Amino acid sequence: MSQISVPDARIIRLATYASVAVAATLIGLKFFAWWYTRSVSLQASLIDSLLDAFASLINMIAVYHALKPADAEHRFGHGKIESLAALAQALCIGGSSLWLLHEARERLVAYEPVESTSLGLIVIGIAMVLTLLLTTYQKYVITKTGSTAIAADRIHYQSDLLINSAVIVSLLCAEFFQWEMIDPIFGVLIGLYILWLAWQITLQAFNVLMDRELDDEERKKILSIIKSHPEVIDVRDLRTRTSGLQQFFQLHLVMNPDLSLRQADRVAEDVEKEVMKAYPKSQVMIRLVPVVK
Repeated sequence: MSQISVPDARIIRLATYASVAVAATLIGLKFFAWWYTRSVSLQASLIDSLLDAFASLINMIAVYHALKPADAEHRFGHGKIESLAALAQALCIGGSSLWLLHEARERLVAYEPVESTSLGLIVIGIAMVLTLLLTTYQKYVITKTGSTAIAADRIHYQSDLLINSAVIVSLLCAEFFQWEMIDPIFGVLIGLYILWLAWQITLQAFNVLMDRELDDEERKKILSIIKSHPEVIDVRDLRTRTSGLQQFFQLHLVMNPDLSLRQADRVAEDVEKEVMKAYPKSQVMIRLVPVVK
């Protein structure tokens, strides 16, 4: 059974703290800028940062519990709490995107000019720099630990870069070309994008909660590793699933019935080690099955 190393757990937690801190900073900056500019696009970006803060806070709490070792009541660990948290995030994100679409529609019907665009541009520029620094660190954590929680959180902030780029275009058009109506149009587009993102998060969470199998390529890789052992005749009933940071594999290992119990057990240990080299945070459960002659 694999365990998350202390250094990996430390940088994963640090990534969640950094995420919450950046989100809180961006909320303050964007609220100040929106209050002056009254830009719908900037309002959309502010809403997105509020959602990011909420999502990051939930993620921080979820990671704290998910990193706890398995106990007598949770023998497979606490990883699925991340998916439950993701469902809560998706619900909030979906509802807020619908509210944003309503606000953008109201602005299209009742025109209101955008003011103080230079302030908005400065704030969005700062926001993009902070977001880029955060996503760069998150990428490092994902590469080192393979954390699905941090990978999911990074999606939010990558979308921020796209949203903030749209806000910049909107403000520049209002400032230099007097294309004021592009602001609510961008608000609608951003609202639709956030709604799509909520749907994607919901699907991912359901896949984990419903113990969906890993994709075909991953299964082929696992089977190839197992069958590479010279004593393994066949692999049957391979079952795979994920839960938080870990993967769980169950399989029947078909071997020569002439092998002693000690030899068969040694083969099973070798297979488990090889699988865990490729999937360091996995748990492998093997049943030994003699081939019928």
